[in-house]
Amino acid sequence: MGSRSDLPGAATASTSSPRPPGHPSVLAHLVDVHCHPTDSPIPPDALAALPHRICAMASRQSDQALVRALATAHPATVVPCFGYHPWFAHWIALAPAPSKEAHYRALFPSPAPGAAAKPQQEDAFRRLLACLPEPILLSDVLADLRANLGAFPQAMLGEVGLDRACRIPFAPPAPPPYAEADGARELSPFTIPLEHQVAVLEAQLALAAELKRNVSMHSVKCQQATVELLQRMKVKHGESWLRISVDMHSCGLSAQTWADIERQHSNVFLSLSTVINARSTAHKALIATCSPNRILVESDFNDIRLSGPYTWDMLLTVAEVKGWRVEEVWDEGTAGNDAAQWGAVRRLEENWNAFVRGNHEPVKKKRDRKRLVLDESESEED
Repeated sequence: MGSRSDLPGAATASTSSPRPPGHPSVLAHLVDVHCHPTDSPIPPDALAALPHRICAMASRQSDQALVRALATAHPATVVPCFGYHPWFAHWIALAPAPSKEAHYRALFPSPAPGAAAKPQQEDAFRRLLACLPEPILLSDVLADLRANLGAFPQAMLGEVGLDRACRIPFAPPAPPPYAEADGARELSPFTIPLEHQVAVLEAQLALAAELKRNVSMHSVKCQQATVELLQRMKVKHGESWLRISVDMHSCGLSAQTWADIERQHSNVFLSLSTVINARSTAHKALIATCSPNRILVESDFNDIRLSGPYTWDMLLTVAEVKGWRVEEVWDEGTAGNDAAQWGAVRRLEENWNAFVRGNHEPVKKKRDRKRLVLDESESEED
């Protein structure tokens, strides 16, 4: 989630000028697969003038309706994405609690009975409690998601995910547009228990599998938990899981972890953004490792005016690492069906189309070479 200083643990994204985008005929084939336009004021006619498509993310209760309205007004440009982000998972109760305090006390407990008292921790909890909203039931969250996803056949689940790094701020929830919040906020010592995040995420993913909706997923400082989650979903949902695609957005996984995921999950893609991934040179190793047909690009930005420039900037980086040419103008007949001759924009558009289609083939397990030799030997003896 780029340039969102009001959110827990969020860093301010680089605002250095991205490289200018390409020709309008080429931009018409560009897809920003992850952005947050409802987090900032949208200038009049900004969406109408947009030359490319965007996937607009929701992240909490107050912005689901904003994304819905944006997609209703601009159906040809906006793919709506409805979901509840891990930074706000503590606002969600898995089951009814006797009180607001009881709900948050269960997530951020005091020292165990018999343990040394920590007045500063209790003081911090009391201070934070005054800032926190009344929790909402997970069942209500899922009902809201079901209604929104049902209203838009092309809608995705997003932004959802896991995050070990975020700390909860000493501040009440900011009203939209969130990017207008006043500066950085003081952070509390509390983080959201991973097991609670997992429960909220798995419930949302189950709905996505049921409704056949693709997913935009966040993962920060929890590579192993993400690997384990994907494997559980593969086993639990079976063929329904393979019908949908999952995008690891602003992917910060190591190149080795991504290579392992790619080998085991035919339905998982990755997307990269300049504002997040370019902070580390490791993103180029990730691009190099990723199969050409699994990579996507995004802005992960809140200002809709920079969606195109930032997405284009990452496209140029991907093209540079992969050694792909970048189209100067669009020619429908160029290179025909010979994928080796396609430019970067067409390659990424084809990847997006595959992501949207879903219905992925199961990963074929490679037979152990020693076992194969033995099998052949036994066959010859028969």
